[in-house]
Amino acid sequence: MNTLSKEIKEWIMTILLAVVLVLIIRTFVMDSRIVPTTSMVPTIMPQDRLFVEKITYRFSGLHRGEVIVFKPPAQSGLKEDLIKRLIGLPGDTIEVKNGKLYVNDVAQNEPYLAEPIQYSLKKVTVPESKLFVLGDNRNRSYDSHEWGFVDITSVKGKAFVTYWPLHRFKVW
Repeated sequence: MNTLSKEIKEWIMTILLAVVLVLIIRTFVMDSRIVPTTSMVPTIMPQDRLFVEKITYRFSGLHRGEVIVFKPPAQSGLKEDLIKRLIGLPGDTIEVKNGKLYVNDVAQNEPYLAEPIQYSLKKVTVPESKLFVLGDNRNRSYDSHEWGFVDITSVKGKAFVTYWPLHRFKVW
């Protein structure tokens, strides 16, 4: 009986340690997401599964072109985390005209877009501690061109790996 009791305790400790490690990793290091919408097509398809890493951007900062996960701003009326492409950093000017995105008055080459942009956006300057984000499926994405800026502090991580479905596997 003593051996059985010891074995049960070891199993319980192993399971508890595994649960604690999973919680620590998901909270501070990496999380998994299922993408529910078409706003990032063709880069990310609906139902793609991604790993989002939560550490490196805290040390190396955020960079234009990265795909980030963030808590939506209150003015969006949304509650669930969003995934979009980072277009503008604090101080950048953003404009959409004649089907092209301009960042700091420079037309952007965006080979990842689903189709040419079919709307205009008057030039705006990204405020301090804010970001400007857009979906790659620009004409069907509810994003900064409609509800404004995102707080830098609301960023939860960067897309790291698309791991499912396997034929769409991609390391970002």
